[in-house]
Amino acid sequence: MLKTLMMGTALVAASATMAAAKTQVTWWHAMGGELGQKLEEIVADYNASQDEYEVIPTYKGTYTETMTGAIAAFRAKQQPDIVQVFEVGTGTMMAAKGAVYPVYQLMKDAGADFDPDAYLPAVAGYYTDTDGNMLSMPFNSSTPVLYYNKDEFAKAGLDPNTPPKTWADMEAFSKKIVESGAAECGFTSAWISWAQTENFSAWHNLPIGTMENGFGGLGAELTLADDLRARHWGNLAKWQKEGLYRYAGPGGGDDANPAFQSGTCAMVMNSSGSRAGLMANSRFDVGVGMLPYYDDVAGAPQNSIIGGATLWVLQGHSKEEYKGVADFFTYLSSPEVQADWHQFSGYLPITKAAYSLSQEQGYYEQNPGADVAIKQITLNTPTENSKGLRFGNYVQIRSIIDEEFEALLGGKKTAMEALQSVDERGNKLLREFEKANQ
Repeated sequence: MLKTLMMGTALVAASATMAAAKTQVTWWHAMGGELGQKLEEIVADYNASQDEYEVIPTYKGTYTETMTGAIAAFRAKQQPDIVQVFEVGTGTMMAAKGAVYPVYQLMKDAGADFDPDAYLPAVAGYYTDTDGNMLSMPFNSSTPVLYYNKDEFAKAGLDPNTPPKTWADMEAFSKKIVESGAAECGFTSAWISWAQTENFSAWHNLPIGTMENGFGGLGAELTLADDLRARHWGNLAKWQKEGLYRYAGPGGGDDANPAFQSGTCAMVMNSSGSRAGLMANSRFDVGVGMLPYYDDVAGAPQNSIIGGATLWVLQGHSKEEYKGVADFFTYLSSPEVQADWHQFSGYLPITKAAYSLSQEQGYYEQNPGADVAIKQITLNTPTENSKGLRFGNYVQIRSIIDEEFEALLGGKKTAMEALQSVDERGNKLLREFEKANQ
């Protein structure tokens, strides 16, 4: 009995030693709820797939909390190997000199197979420098699309299988919807900044600022005050007064999806990552279409740009840990893992192979509209104007966009005056960021 007990103890000790021998890789993330559970599942599957590394994921709150927490941890020399950062934090992360281990360099140093061309161009372009080097690893990427209530379209005498293509269509369809009594308002939108300003600009191949939208350096300036954007903001204000459009609030616009799901508004523009939730929680048939565009603008539509987050690697760890990071990134980018994550979450597949696998599996045939976001961001090769943006202090600049848009809706400013204020106030923040990071 004693001998058996001693043997059992030895086996436990040996198992513990083997487990301890695994190189640990720490990952701080901002995914809660069902998405967080799925993330934990992906990590558990990776850990079980090999015996060299153990990835330890830790939920750190919102995107902002996760990023600021990682920066504070780096200063205290307690930083994780990997941190998930939302797309508007890219400029800040790039400027954190000595803190970031660029992904292209990490993968090269680790001897890992890594082909930037394997990723969707509109995804990779957002996180690539002007020399074509990928700085961080895409993970959960989304883009805004148009959702519409097919039942209310039918009630208004509109074809439920034909979403509006242009802004002229949006106005005409909304008038029919409201005048017929099919719904109280034609459309709403989340994220005036992301959907109606940043993506609007990319969709019409307009620069948001100088120096390739900030990709070219810290000296970039915002250039939002132009005729087309003033026309669009002015139209939104006019349509708000006419009851065709309903403002959903600042930031992400938490009221946008509920206004659509309740049937109050027949259309909503929001993240492609909202698709699964809208389909599950709406008591009507949901259609999906691309973002509308002004058809008198040459080159429109171009391509939309992404939101969501990416994975940054922080300096200050061992070579073995970085080999583990590279191995995990290779696993995370595999077609099977990415296709599964994409189909579960509604986020875009980050690679062409994951998109192809989803096609082969019949996912898009079984889920009409699920590929609209992918078609939209891959519609054309991204230009300097449509590959994304990279400005410091951009989280604060988005708040300025919300404030100035509300000043327009309140009748305090014209659309051009509001956009001029965005440029003026935003450029002050850019100069502060440039001074602090030179």
